[in-house]
Amino acid sequence: MIKIGVINVSDRASAGIYEDIPGKAVVETLKEYLVSEFETVYRVIPDEQELISQTLIEMADVHNCCLIVTTGGTGPALRDVTPEATEAVCQKMMPGFGELMRMESLKYVPTAILSRQTAGIRNHSLIINLPGKPKAIRQCLDAVFPAVPYCIDLIEGPYLVCNQDVMKEFRPKS
Repeated sequence: MIKIGVINVSDRASAGIYEDIPGKAVVETLKEYLVSEFETVYRVIPDEQELISQTLIEMADVHNCCLIVTTGGTGPALRDVTPEATEAVCQKMMPGFGELMRMESLKYVPTAILSRQTAGIRNHSLIINLPGKPKAIRQCLDAVFPAVPYCIDLIEGPYLVCNQDVMKEFRPKS
């Protein structure tokens, strides 16, 4: 079974003060994108760098998630440490993901330049940091997801098939 990790990084959602809307938005979006059946490994955790890193490692190394998507913790605030936690556990960084997400977000808000989303590879897992707002999550995923299935192919993960009516993945013709 294909496994995908979703982590909502939020002090308030993890404390029950906020409803966990961002994480649920990611899962619903992935269900729209993918024809491939997948199981979700799901966590809501506070903005604690060590805990974020440990959760990423668990999802990659223990649960073997081919894709791990985080929401939140990517801004300039003092407690926003998701990119640092991601960089700490990845062997390779994939800066193009963050660059494209910021370019896409700039079409909607000038404060997109404050975002520090990134992506990286840990073993056979692609980790993507998304913003915490559901609308921005969808905009960013729409922009980068066409490259996700092929990236997962290249790191020897499972073959993901998209719903072509919603999301067209790109794989070079061989």
